[in-house]
Amino acid sequence: MCCGCRFAIVDGLADVTGRERQWAASEAARLMPVLGDRWRHVRGVVAQAELVASVLPASERPWLVAAAYLHDIGYVSELVATGSHALDGAVWLRARGRERLAGLVAHHSGARFEAGVRGLGAVMAAFDREESATADALTYCDLTTSAAGARVSVKERLTDIERRYGDGHVVRIAMSRAVPSLVEAVRRTELRLATASKAALR
Repeated sequence: MCCGCRFAIVDGLADVTGRERQWAASEAARLMPVLGDRWRHVRGVVAQAELVASVLPASERPWLVAAAYLHDIGYVSELVATGSHALDGAVWLRARGRERLAGLVAHHSGARFEAGVRGLGAVMAAFDREESATADALTYCDLTTSAAGARVSVKERLTDIERRYGDGHVVRIAMSRAVPSLVEAVRRTELRLATASKAALR
């Protein structure tokens, strides 16, 4: 392959992912402001994603930011169907031909555990679960952003979730089961951030 062709392919991929990011930002801004604090949380996750994206290959950065904009889109009342915001958002994205974003949103922050508690495991299984740095980073950004959009530690975030959802609530039960995998995703992202920071100092 000639150099010109290779660069044209790379530029084409950048255009596609850039359009996904722009579309995601536009749809989130259209649908989510009515959610109040949830919209503030989403904007905080996006801000975190903009920072964390530097540890990803350039072609992956727009995907992370796009998923950050849309990870909670399933809370919008007109999209609610199953009660699992991750699945409801994923179904909406699939219907719009955004298959990769649908998978990232479906499985963000251990949502498969909530789907299991709700009896929706088979529905969740219809969406691909990435085991990638991008998926890890999305979970990291969600778990280091408070319900109102502020930067917090993972421990603070998990404690707040426990506080907001009482004993026996499906979200609290699912989160208790998800914690080990969430901590691992956060740890992997922190390691990538530390490695990138060291490389920048050389």
